[in-house]
Amino acid sequence: MTVSVHITNLQQLEKVSLRERVSRALRAAIVSGELEPGEVYSAPALGAKFGVSATPVREAMLDLVRENLVTTVPNKGYRITTVDEADLDDITELRMLIEPVLAAKVTAEIPAEDMPKLRDLARAIVDGALAGDLVAYTDADHAFHLQLLGYVGNARVSALIADLRAHTRLYGLASLDGSELEESAREHDLILDAIEANDPEAVERLMRAHISQTRGRWARPEG
Repeated sequence: MTVSVHITNLQQLEKVSLRERVSRALRAAIVSGELEPGEVYSAPALGAKFGVSATPVREAMLDLVRENLVTTVPNKGYRITTVDEADLDDITELRMLIEPVLAAKVTAEIPAEDMPKLRDLARAIVDGALAGDLVAYTDADHAFHLQLLGYVGNARVSALIADLRAHTRLYGLASLDGSELEESAREHDLILDAIEANDPEAVERLMRAHISQTRGRWARPEG
């Protein structure tokens, strides 16, 4: 079974500012490959897909231009920035150096009362996978990882990882069948199981294996 890809209607996302909702959905669509590198998209066309007017799309694009995720094409729209394979390898290497170690470090510091919220985030990732909604999947995955990093209490680290994740491209994500995508989604619950067991070594090992698939299972297919 091949995953059916579609952009999430923004009415389904939680109530935050419309500009922020559009920005989040656009970032997720870029990372997941829903919006293709090198392609030019107009604000009205994207607005129609998201179920909003062109105005919040244009406002959100200002943020993405500053983040170098898109470039402006006069009188046409916005071109999705291409990230080459060497950049993607560098991004994965940096994440591998930072996230597994810090997740292990904060394992004992995550309050038990926070676990239901973390489980809800993990469930949202699975729900995105089961629905074949790559944008919802990617957005929930982003929220989960940044929530874990939040326990470190280092805003610079969180900002760095958020930036690295925004510039990641999961080129092979759409080619995964439903069971593969669900399997990847459920890895987050394994990480939470290790946290609840207060096993930092397992947390680091599971996190490292999870991140490594970015350049393994989801690398751009050759040819």
